[in-house]
Amino acid sequence: MTAIDLRSDTVTQPTEEMRRAMAAAEVGDDVFGEDPSINELQERSAALLGKEAGLLTSSGTMSNLIATLAWGSHGDEIIMGDQAHMFWNEGAGQAALAGVQTRLVPNDEQGRINADDVAAAIRPPGNLHFPRTSMVCLENTHNRCSGGALTPADTKAVCDTAHAAGVPVHLDGARIFNAAVALEVPAAELTRDVDDLSFCLSKSLSCPVGSVLVGSQDFIAQAKRWRKMLGGGMRQAGVLAAAGLVALDTMVDRLAEDHQNARRLAQGLANIDGLSVDPERIQTNIVFFEVDENLGTAAQLIAALERHGVKVSYPGKQSIRMVTHRHITPADIEEALSRTSAAVREVRAG
Repeated sequence: MTAIDLRSDTVTQPTEEMRRAMAAAEVGDDVFGEDPSINELQERSAALLGKEAGLLTSSGTMSNLIATLAWGSHGDEIIMGDQAHMFWNEGAGQAALAGVQTRLVPNDEQGRINADDVAAAIRPPGNLHFPRTSMVCLENTHNRCSGGALTPADTKAVCDTAHAAGVPVHLDGARIFNAAVALEVPAAELTRDVDDLSFCLSKSLSCPVGSVLVGSQDFIAQAKRWRKMLGGGMRQAGVLAAAGLVALDTMVDRLAEDHQNARRLAQGLANIDGLSVDPERIQTNIVFFEVDENLGTAAQLIAALERHGVKVSYPGKQSIRMVTHRHITPADIEEALSRTSAAVREVRAG
């Protein structure tokens, strides 16, 4: 039985076109700024997202940490949603390595944070008892909120509030192109008001490695220094950038297929007794669903799914996440639903 891997879009393999481009890539020493493939990727990424400059990093986690370091200093405070990837899934690097504390405000079901909550959380200047608010963080699409996409208006409301207080806004845009495709707007419209953002090459864009951080020339100059300190100077990494260039040309428009598959997946899961999900909430390629306590725990169902050849991830006691990607076809969705139904029956039978 062939496994259907719905754990994440990070499991994607590079395309044959990417592999050919990687093999033929023109490279140089990137720490000296001499890798032409990396330079092209950085310039194209910045232009696509309406920023001045870009920087290739090894991962989205590294990009987010670099942004935190570039905007702040030890003893500062950063603000983000209580479901943010930066808070849940990045090893507490903001605290351990950047020396900042995190202040959380509520995310709604689609991953939005309220501008009034942000305004209330920003520390007033001049009080020695308070840390300085050095950054507000947004996430688009929002991983733990079923891949919810922030609209330009959602982003602008928070940015206007932060900027009025002199605080920059960083966007964890790991899947920003999923948001752009789902909302049918250019990616630059979604990023116009933020000060910087990162996006992942290695998730739904199917590259083997990498993230790109973009912002102003001054910000990227600072970011490059922090990347070096973190060991992120990768020398002849144009072999990785070559895959990214192919991805920007060939992988963005096809994301609509992943979104369609995710909606079909959610519709099917909603029809399985003991599972609950609202298909209308699914905008992109991430599906969260809840396991009824009368059925059992998510861990029990995950073990049964594994026996039936369906791989998923486990974000909470009663929650399961499934993510569609390039390697998941409509036929795989139907098969995954059939196997999930069988796994539910197995758990119910005890």
